[in-house]
Amino acid sequence: MLARRVRLADVPEHDYSRAAMTSQTFRANVGIAVARADGLVLALERIDQPDRWQMPQGGLNVGEEPNDAALRELQEETGLKPEHVELAAEHPDWLAYELPPGRRRNERARGQVQKWFLFRFLGTDDDVDLTPPKGQRQEFRDFRWMDLAELAEGMWEVKRPIYDALVEEWAERLKEWAEPI
Repeated sequence: MLARRVRLADVPEHDYSRAAMTSQTFRANVGIAVARADGLVLALERIDQPDRWQMPQGGLNVGEEPNDAALRELQEETGLKPEHVELAAEHPDWLAYELPPGRRRNERARGQVQKWFLFRFLGTDDDVDLTPPKGQRQEFRDFRWMDLAELAEGMWEVKRPIYDALVEEWAERLKEWAEPI
């Protein structure tokens, strides 16, 4: 199974958040890969699914730009602020996955279409704080640094093609970061 690639030009009026809402099928979302200098990425363990690890991700608000949503979601889910990261790359495609019928919240929410960003980590592990903002539920119980390909191998089969596409796009760059100069 391959991740569906969605070109921005295919989204009406280039308004991905509104297009996702009016189509009522795929929710507009961002994904965030945060990588240390050794090439390992930040992985978060889901509180509701022990031993399930993923990278931060979250929905776009109406009118919000994807890069702004990425920084907002990163701070909400990990406590990392813009000064803790530096944008290194943006995946060239929007990547989509469809949930199996039994996992959909309602018949109008079939899955997500995601724009992924790669950030270079400038902080320390002490900067990571999984405590959610007031009024939000906690999503993650722990974090660790993992090889992106290893993280992809353990990914839920529905999201696995997305992570495989990220490995294809960024593995070489992450390997270069890890090599001594």
